[in-house]
Amino acid sequence: MKKFMNWLTNSFAPTMNTFFSKPWLAALSSSMQKIIPFILTGSLIYFYNVFVSFFPALPDLSPILNFSFGLISLIVAFMMANQCMEKLNHPFYITNAGITSVCVLLMAVIPQEKNTDSLSAFLGNLGPSGIAVGMVIGLFVSLVFHLWAKVRFMEGSSVPDFVTGWINTIVPNVIALGITMVLVNVLHVNLFEVILAAFQPVASIGQTLPGFMLICFVPAFFYTMGISSWLFGAVTTPIFLAGIQENIEAAAAGGVAQNIATSEAVFTLAFITMGGMCATLGLNILMCFSKSKQLRTLGRVFLAPSIFNINEPVMFGAPVVFNPLLMLPAWINSIVGALYVWFLMSTGLLNIPSKMIQVGQVPAPISSVMVTEDLRAVLWWVLLFILYLVIWYPFFKAYEKEKLIEESQAVELEI
Repeated sequence: MKKFMNWLTNSFAPTMNTFFSKPWLAALSSSMQKIIPFILTGSLIYFYNVFVSFFPALPDLSPILNFSFGLISLIVAFMMANQCMEKLNHPFYITNAGITSVCVLLMAVIPQEKNTDSLSAFLGNLGPSGIAVGMVIGLFVSLVFHLWAKVRFMEGSSVPDFVTGWINTIVPNVIALGITMVLVNVLHVNLFEVILAAFQPVASIGQTLPGFMLICFVPAFFYTMGISSWLFGAVTTPIFLAGIQENIEAAAAGGVAQNIATSEAVFTLAFITMGGMCATLGLNILMCFSKSKQLRTLGRVFLAPSIFNINEPVMFGAPVVFNPLLMLPAWINSIVGALYVWFLMSTGLLNIPSKMIQVGQVPAPISSVMVTEDLRAVLWWVLLFILYLVIWYPFFKAYEKEKLIEESQAVELEI
């Protein structure tokens, strides 16, 4: 175990931190974080609509939803190019590349064949179902601008700077839009369907039990090494948003939601992330009643954030990060939680979420009932909490023993 921890600490974690800090990966992660306010705006309207179902006289706020979350692919395209230019250190192109990315996306997602003149089909392509398209378009435009920036055209010339700036913006604009025009208008390639078809295997794997377990385990594994789970948003966000959108549409059509791999099931439900990533609420409760003065004090300080599923204080303060005695149960919890949720939802013992409510800081089991519209969620939450306590307990007691020895030695030194 000691050799494994040394390898994680001295080799694996530094390598991964270096890898994830690469400009292109950092841009992917950053762009996914920057679209969250628009997702949450949509979530609030979905939550509001729950009250509308009981009080029909309330005003219709669907335009807010349609022109925030409903245009999420457009927002992703802009943010992706914007953040790539920032991370690649091309400040002159930060805004221009984002706007060009929006223009390219609009050209790429125009409905073809029978839906050519359908405004609803066009707007639908700009919604959550096309988020992967927005990502790819943003990366494509970023690559064009990045390669052009490396040419350093007219650098040091006697031409006025504003003219040089125009030229260096126009050329990558024309290249990006020109390539898209050839594909769409000359070769009649349906880029929207081609990109979604390429992404479909990834989305399909994500909606299987092994895929769902990986989605839950991998971020938890890296989180215990101090690597933020936000880095994996580039992979999970398209899967989650496509999944919940299909669930929403199925429920609206009178059908049954089928996709379990959604942000609602992983985060808002607060089962897999009970107290935060790695399900640390149980650990926090054990700390509150610890024989160790230090752990008991920390546990009580960290409890309030944990109730709201914010666990950075526990992860870095207990700490769980790079603590071999607490890392292992954190990994186990991510797997157990995923299996537990999958079993409940796949067998019909708990409703699969069919509303987009991504408010992960609502205390459970309130959030659990809210997102599933199922009172059974309270019982399943309590049972899982007990299971998490059982998993944490032996590892926590071993860690507590170490802390008690340290505290007793400190007292002896003072004497």
